[in-house]
Amino acid sequence: MEKQYASDFKISSSPHLRGKESVPKIMYWVVGILMLPVASSIYFFGMNAVRILLISVIVSLLTEYIFLVSRKKDISLLFDGSAIITGILLALTLPPGLKSSYVVIGAFVSIALGKQVFGGLGYNMFNPALVGRAFLQASFPVAMTTWIPPVIQKMVDAKTFATPLGGFKFSHILTPYKNLLIGNTGGSLGETSAILLIVGGIILLIKKYIDWKIPTGILLTVFVLEGGLYLINPEKYANPLFHILAGGLLLGAFFMATDMVTSPITPKGTWIYAVGIGVLVVLIRVFGGLPEGVMYSILIMNAFVPLLNRYTRPKILGEGGKK
Repeated sequence: MEKQYASDFKISSSPHLRGKESVPKIMYWVVGILMLPVASSIYFFGMNAVRILLISVIVSLLTEYIFLVSRKKDISLLFDGSAIITGILLALTLPPGLKSSYVVIGAFVSIALGKQVFGGLGYNMFNPALVGRAFLQASFPVAMTTWIPPVIQKMVDAKTFATPLGGFKFSHILTPYKNLLIGNTGGSLGETSAILLIVGGIILLIKKYIDWKIPTGILLTVFVLEGGLYLINPEKYANPLFHILAGGLLLGAFFMATDMVTSPITPKGTWIYAVGIGVLVVLIRVFGGLPEGVMYSILIMNAFVPLLNRYTRPKILGEGGKK
């Protein structure tokens, strides 16, 4: 009888309660959802989008493989889906006319400096794709701010073509909301089709792969602050809906700021993190020298995540106050 009871016990390390989800399953679900903005980018930018996406994903996987081998880690980690997501997200933040060599550099930096130098998945402090994008922005600013029109607007001069945010900031030209919703605008690959980005975000929320407080906090903060400025001076400031739909805000709010590794784990910290990103986006877009500020806003708040987790930790049940 004792032997029978003993065989029923399994001794292992925590966690002792496990769900049906796994890292690879979640990652590949996200990859599938990202096919929505990927399809939109290919529709509007054609083979340029295909070229950038393929190069980014392939180089990300190769870089991951090299580091896994050099660090003598399990090669099966290459197939957990994280490197593929990094490659796709990086590609979606890049201009459609960017040279292939720059894409290679960005993908390598994303995995090498954004992920592997910290120890791999689960240890990185910053969103890897945004690290690669920030490196390219600092190293090749002209190339990263040179835009080409969608394939259905080929008659527009690529040298003078501006993104919706750039057009409003520097020329006070407001892009029609229909174009923003559908995606018939200039910008990075992932700035096309706000509708598909919203649909993808809703799927992530339904699957509970992201914390609803992060996109809600970011978008609500931007809407309230921009709405206040618009009410003060509607001739100078754009409608808050324009700032929600234009640029990379939706991509960043749903797919980047919500990264499980680089976002807070405490409820209060999550709200502070989200509001902080929203405030920084508004400050950079409205008062800064750049038309877009999503990338820098997320990276800056990524740096505060360890502090937020530490100082917003809920009290443990039974924990008393300071003596």
